[in-house]
Amino acid sequence: MDGQELQKIAGDCTMELPGADLERRFDPDWELYKVRGKVFMLMTDMPGRPVVILKADPDNAAALREQYADITPGYHMNKRHWITVQGGGTVDEKLVKELVLDSYRLVVDGLPKSEQPVDPRTYGRRA
Repeated sequence: MDGQELQKIAGDCTMELPGADLERRFDPDWELYKVRGKVFMLMTDMPGRPVVILKADPDNAAALREQYADITPGYHMNKRHWITVQGGGTVDEKLVKELVLDSYRLVVDGLPKSEQPVDPRTYGRRA
């Protein structure tokens, strides 16, 4: 998948997430996706390459970077807690959707219970 397709899949995925909002605050080249004011996904172009930047569990982030050539440390973010996904041959639609959902759940889990739009331990998980 190319970078534009990657961004479309990731952006479309957020439309289904309760409480998710899109904000364009920095400049027109950055899209911030938030839940209750907390960022869980960013999209931009790194010199000519469309990318998606997602929050990830530190242990999982390290494993993803080792397993997939198209997943690198988070661009302009904490390298331990964020990953950058770019278009290429190692990521597919299913993985992109899982990574977006994981990022969303991580951020929701950090919110006070009264502000959580879903239960992060069960939302989007199959029984």
